[in-house]
Amino acid sequence: MATATALNRGLRSGIRLLATGAEASKTGKRLDTQKTSSRGFHATGMKRMGGHGHDEPYYLHAKHMYNLHRMKHQKPKVYLSVLGAVGIGIGVPIYAVVFQQKKTASG
Repeated sequence: MATATALNRGLRSGIRLLATGAEASKTGKRLDTQKTSSRGFHATGMKRMGGHGHDEPYYLHAKHMYNLHRMKHQKPKVYLSVLGAVGIGIGVPIYAVVFQQKKTASG
């Protein structure tokens, strides 16, 4: 959570610097004499309770979605999903290394 917040603040700071630098180069003014409150980029606000966000009547029906103790055939499903995730986590890097080595060897 802290990493996401730091990244968000860093992006905002970078955009602010880019906007003030772009405006300063257009007007020919120096950065330190220009107001920092006038920015060139504009972000829209978050949608409130509508659109693709949190729709109340359609969201509440999934209240018991994660009752894992009541799942039928829980052990094989969990075993297969963990095995699949581990298999992908091992298989994809191995495939990437083999593919990269083939590319290098063919040249």
